[in-house]
Formats: sequence, C-alpha cells, structure tokens
Amino acid sequence: MKFSEVDEQSWEELKPFYDTCLIPYTGLTGKEAPWEATSALERLRDFMDLAEIPFKGRLVTYPAVQYGKTEDIKLLNEVCRNVKAIGFAHVIVMTADAELGVEDVPDSSLVLSKVKLEGSTDEKMSSIVSGRISEMWQQTHDEIL
Repeated sequence: MKFSEVDEQSWEELKPFYDTCLIPYTGLTGKEAPWEATSALERLRDFMDLAEIPFKGRLVTYPAVQYGKTEDIKLLNEVCRNVKAIGFAHVIVMTADAELGVEDVPDSSLVLSKVKLEGSTDEKMSSIVSGRISEMWQQTHDEIL
C-alpha cells in the first residue's frame, strides 16, 4: 500500500496489519540526464514490485529518498528511526542502484540492494527478496517467543 492510500480515519483500523514500512532509496547524484534519472526510477520501481506485490497488505511504501551521498544516508537513518517511532515494527530500505547494506543504514530492519544481491546467488531475485523479508519477520517472531 502506498502512503497516499492511507487516510486518517482508516489508519487506526489498518495499523495492526501494516507493521512494515518500505523506504525506496534512489541514490541519484543530480548529474544524471533526464532519461538516466527516469531509468533509475524505473529500475527502483521494478525492484520494489518484488516486495510490494507479494506482501501487499503488510507493507506501507513511503516516499523515496531520491539523492544520495553521506549526508543523505544520515537522513535515511533518521527517517528509519522516525517511522519506527510512529509505530512501524520494521523498516525496509530498497535500492536498485546503490550498494547499501544494513551497516550503512543501521536504523533499518533490512536493506535490500539489488546491486549487492545480484550475483550473490543463482536464486531468482524475487525469491531472494521474499526470503529476506520473511526471514526478517521470522526473526522478530522468534525473539518474541
């Protein structure tokens, strides 16, 4: 579900079901020509589909952090902290082009970087994304028990 699909009246009712926030990270530098920026956004959209479609009903996708350098990674961490503070149990950062890991965004619950995941296994990308998200939820469930 996109953040823009949630209204104030329905949020309290939906909140128990949507425990995970997805934050897209584009990592643009501003040096991209318009078609390059478009291509980067399309790659990110396609990568995010691997999480948004199978886990619809549990994820709320927030607006993207578009530009990336050291200061923006600090901002990304701050956003992760803030969405947890308003009640999300998990925060997933997804990026198609940036080489990020949880060590870069320690306030996230999970970082999925397509660049880092490609070539790390022969498994289909959709299976990797689904598996990592399921593992994150399972770890939390195990910690509660």
